[in-house]
Amino acid sequence: MDVKELAMQPTIETERFDLRPLRVSDKGLIEMYSSDKRVAHMTTSIPHPLPPGTTDAFVARAMKDDRAEDIWVMDGTKADGAEVMGVISLQRMDRNQSEVGYWVAPAFWNTGLARDAVEALVNANPMGHATMFASVFQDNAASARVLTHCGFEYLGDAESFCVARDTTVPTWTYTHKL
Repeated sequence: MDVKELAMQPTIETERFDLRPLRVSDKGLIEMYSSDKRVAHMTTSIPHPLPPGTTDAFVARAMKDDRAEDIWVMDGTKADGAEVMGVISLQRMDRNQSEVGYWVAPAFWNTGLARDAVEALVNANPMGHATMFASVFQDNAASARVLTHCGFEYLGDAESFCVARDTTVPTWTYTHKL
């Protein structure tokens, strides 16, 4: 895996795909995939239905110089795959920690893409933090398996508000010491 710097956010290369910073041209595919109820219901922040302008604001926030979160697109074009297959992010936290978040477009579910993306992000550790955290909704066992496969350890139960569901949802929280 190679890490190349691009606008203060690295591109993380794997054999199957690259994790690269978002581009304005990604908006259409991000909007198409994130407006899918199945995707929105497994995230805390994607509303469903997706209001106009939501994707524009997301991409603009991801491209800001003073962002608190680095967001990458899972880009499979290097292996003749889709240009946008999902999104993965790393949110800066205090005390040398960060939080991983991700979603994968339904067309790419059950392909190992999420596992490979999380693994690549953990191995690259682009923020150089000592610990990464992640939370998944308890009705998303597939994401829990992704995290444990990538070396995350179960920390405990919690709850997070899901905008798409308009309710608080039980979560499992995981940690990975780097």
